[in-house]
Amino acid sequence: MNTVTSYGAAGTVTGSCHLVKLGPIKILIDCGMFQGEGSNDGQRNYEPFEFDPAEIDFLIITHAHLDHIGRVPKLIKDGFNGKIIATQPTKDIAQIMLLDSAKILKEEYKTLRRKALRHGDEERVYEPLYTEDHVKEVFLKNWHTLEYFEKHKLPKRIKVTLGNAGHIMGSAFVMIDYIDDKIPKRVVFSGDIGSKHRLIIDPLDNTEEADTLFVESTYGDRKHRLLKESINEFKQTVIDTLERNGNVLIPSFALERTQEILWLLHEMHDNNELPKCQVFLDSPLAIKATRLYNKYPIHLSDEVEYHTLDNGDPFSFESLNTISTREESRMINKIKERAIIIAGSGMCHGGRIMHHLKHRLWNSNNTVIFVGFQVEGTLGRSIIDGDEYVKIYGEDIVVKAQIQTINGFSAHGDQNDLIEWIDNFSELKNLYLIHGETDKMEAFSIVIKEKLNKDANIMEYGVSVTL
Repeated sequence: MNTVTSYGAAGTVTGSCHLVKLGPIKILIDCGMFQGEGSNDGQRNYEPFEFDPAEIDFLIITHAHLDHIGRVPKLIKDGFNGKIIATQPTKDIAQIMLLDSAKILKEEYKTLRRKALRHGDEERVYEPLYTEDHVKEVFLKNWHTLEYFEKHKLPKRIKVTLGNAGHIMGSAFVMIDYIDDKIPKRVVFSGDIGSKHRLIIDPLDNTEEADTLFVESTYGDRKHRLLKESINEFKQTVIDTLERNGNVLIPSFALERTQEILWLLHEMHDNNELPKCQVFLDSPLAIKATRLYNKYPIHLSDEVEYHTLDNGDPFSFESLNTISTREESRMINKIKERAIIIAGSGMCHGGRIMHHLKHRLWNSNNTVIFVGFQVEGTLGRSIIDGDEYVKIYGEDIVVKAQIQTINGFSAHGDQNDLIEWIDNFSELKNLYLIHGETDKMEAFSIVIKEKLNKDANIMEYGVSVTL
């Protein structure tokens, strides 16, 4: 029997992990971290897998966000010894993301252990989920990198093909072709798919053939603003804040969103739209990711690719300062006005953005611009939900800064994008929703029925469905 079982991103946005069984062959699609959605999500990452990692033959990685790759070192630590399949940019980005994750896990462990020692309950502190040595083992494994729409043969007449998902550089949706009772069939996993209107990378590809589709639904309940409108709003917000001598704080994801923001600020600088200011990219991880974006211009949009070939780095400009050390980061606090600070993490659940918020969130002259999805349970979500006070490093901070949410930059497609992409599948027999909050998936399933006359089933955690 051929089945799919979701052990993450089922009823939640994070923890993507889907086990495909095709006869004796076991394929895992992603192995991501649970992040932020509930008080026990961090603990869930430490729990044993519901399957034997040693029995997995192939791991296919759709892209290098931690909610899709964050438990891969644990998977290998627990016995996985199969082949890993991804695009080359995804492999390169995964390496810097996982090394950064291991570093954060180590620091969190040290902090929690110190607190536990003071309270006499050291035994309740988990060892780090994995270390840098475990991450290094990931990249000593057997990897096979694919170009988009290059077919890769697996045993038992199974073929794997990756298409451009238009989410971040190197992101892919997965097409698996197999034979079921002598009949050729195809199952597709969307990964995270982006809009057809993107700033710095090529838009997602379409494909027409699938018997069964597992599709993300992060924004299945809503429509984004037009990208052009979002760009104009972003520019005007930056200009208005700087002209009142305020500071702009941008909690930004190291991948894609940071590069998009840098490209926009670059354009503003070149077009004399950017008021006099200092711009700080305060994220070692984002700096490394930006170097990788420069490494693969062929994966960028035509406009950015041509700029790279003709004029060099599209993500750098005169007033940009890249900040690597903590000491340099602290020095930014001495700047009282006209600064743009781009720092991680994107959902404000850690990272250098935390101390920038602590020092500037209480000032009404400043603006915090959220340019990405904020998962329930994160500090970012609390701020955009309008909490009057938020707790940062144990201190209650009043929220007086202007709060601006600009969702048109989302790397996730909105309801219209998802509907249009699903509609390309001409003879789809089974449709399952994954990677979304339950209420949003329920709303999206209604829209799918109304617009496409298809029944969409919501995947449940640990419940197998037959292909």
